[in-house]
Amino acid sequence: MPRQPAPRRDHQPPHGRNDRSAPRRVAASWPFRPTVRYGRQVTQALRTETVGGVIMLVAAVAALAWANTPWAASYTDLREYGLSPHWMHIGHMDMQHWASSGLLAVFFFIAGLELREELTHGELRNARDAALPVIAAAAGVVVPALIFLLVSAGEPGAAKGWAVPTATDIAFALAVLAVTFSACPAPLRAFLLTLAVVDDLIAITIIAVFYTESPSWVPLLLGVVLIAVYGLLQSRNVRSPWVYVPLALLAWYCVQRSGIHATVAGVALGMLTSPHETPDERPTNAERADHVLRPFSAGFCVPVFAFLSAGVTLGGSALGAVFGDRVALGVIAGLVIGKFVGVLGGAWAAVRVGLATLGEELHWREIAGVAMLAGVGFTVSLLIGGLAYTDPSQFERVTTAVLIASVIASAAATVVFRRRVRQRARLD
Repeated sequence: MPRQPAPRRDHQPPHGRNDRSAPRRVAASWPFRPTVRYGRQVTQALRTETVGGVIMLVAAVAALAWANTPWAASYTDLREYGLSPHWMHIGHMDMQHWASSGLLAVFFFIAGLELREELTHGELRNARDAALPVIAAAAGVVVPALIFLLVSAGEPGAAKGWAVPTATDIAFALAVLAVTFSACPAPLRAFLLTLAVVDDLIAITIIAVFYTESPSWVPLLLGVVLIAVYGLLQSRNVRSPWVYVPLALLAWYCVQRSGIHATVAGVALGMLTSPHETPDERPTNAERADHVLRPFSAGFCVPVFAFLSAGVTLGGSALGAVFGDRVALGVIAGLVIGKFVGVLGGAWAAVRVGLATLGEELHWREIAGVAMLAGVGFTVSLLIGGLAYTDPSQFERVTTAVLIASVIASAAATVVFRRRVRQRARLD
């Protein structure tokens, strides 16, 4: 039986802001209710991602505005400001590198949580249900890469960026979906969410395999051991954050020192965080981690990365250089055409050959809209672009291409969804 608050004494003031005898609302002040789950409460998760997408968009627009003013040099100075203490032994790290290696590790930790939740409680726990978004996501990676290689063939060093148009930005895409098709059926939201989660997993695998030079084995092995200890403690249902936070930071540091991109550590730790319920029905470790880190990721980590990456020159000569560069054109074609053909074609082929089924609430026109929306490649595309092209001018052209492709894909998806809204209104 819960403890009753002590009765108020006569000489004390009425209950108010300074009344120390007022009952402490412990249950009400607890900021999290264990009813929020990724698979079961898709709407709530999408609402959060929508806010993050809007904040990220504002940060990107602010960076573009600053980079195209007479004070553009100060933006460049901020982005290239060095911040790498010698005692850390991680080489030169400017603000942009800290954003891509440090802050995005939190973003990918959230992606790892989502993937583990989908595998445990969501669409990916059943192979038949998971086949449609998984096959669509895989095709949505292969086709853009092939189109990029076809368009950019013959350009020196172009092949290094084959993975740039393969990634979908989950926050940006969900924000566009929420604004343009707020009444879309829940299975369509779940399809896009699962598609984006699988896409993130493929992207981080590509980064680990294709964009990592010869690693330093000692720090890498130490990082693997720390990640394994983290997973073991999670399986034993240890709940103290004072144990996990130092382990996670040390694992990130070791992976970063090894030469492998530190976002790999983030997604690995996220996938090892336990989503299993406790006998006393307290929030799971995954729920607690998500509750604390998701606002930080959506409100700070991703927007700061977008702000430090999206500031490119958009003058006539700069845009002319983009449309005269086959690498940049390959990025635009891969994101706008490749993602649409890959996602829609992969989903259609999976249903056609009997590997998956199209739910009763899903329609091919809506799947086509999601396929167009998959061409919104922002966060991960910019990350891979920075890893693939170290030349600043080439990276700026690739960044501009990613921004142009994202705008085109968003506009095309908006047209499809708005028409679908009118069709549904006429049917109703």
